[in-house]
Amino acid sequence: MRIGELSRKTGVPVPTIKYYVREGLLPAGELTSRNQASYGEPHERRLQLIRALLDVGGMKVAEVAEVLAAVDDPERPLHKVLGSAAGRMSGPGTERDDAESDAARAAVAGLISRRGWRTHESNPAAADLSKALAAMARLGHEAFADLLDTYADAAEQVARADLEYVDRHLAIEEKVEGVVIGTVLGEAVFSSLRRLAHVDASARLYGTDR
Repeated sequence: MRIGELSRKTGVPVPTIKYYVREGLLPAGELTSRNQASYGEPHERRLQLIRALLDVGGMKVAEVAEVLAAVDDPERPLHKVLGSAAGRMSGPGTERDDAESDAARAAVAGLISRRGWRTHESNPAAADLSKALAAMARLGHEAFADLLDTYADAAEQVARADLEYVDRHLAIEEKVEGVVIGTVLGEAVFSSLRRLAHVDASARLYGTDR
């Protein structure tokens, strides 16, 4: 297909497609003449992945480029690709140097240790968790840290479901992409489900029919 048809099928404007090609996110089409190129189903699929990472995953173009480089590296183990995708999702800002931050880091390190998680408190996700707990403590909600294991139980169940889906339903050549999708887009799915559950729980607990 020509670039115009690719644009119509994906909803991505032609100038944007050309930009993705220039930035290395999308492979160039096969030249059929000096000014024409042909695109196929792999281009369409890659465009859908790029838009999903940008629009749903909330990534920046440079971050998407790094994740796609991991996806396209045949020598990189699935676990390393997962780490690359997760690392790009780290929140902005730096940790403060105060008592609340110290307590939060200790709580996260304790959580990782007692659950036997094969990670480290230096992981970007652990740093994000520490920042969130410290912010809560500064607002007088340091007791929220008591819920960490309850949240961790749910997180472990969701993480297993993500990776079991990849292992059971995808062919070998699709597994790497599936890991990225499960990590980035699965985060959006879980967050949305949590918000829906909050609405239901709030209605049941504080509803006007009580």
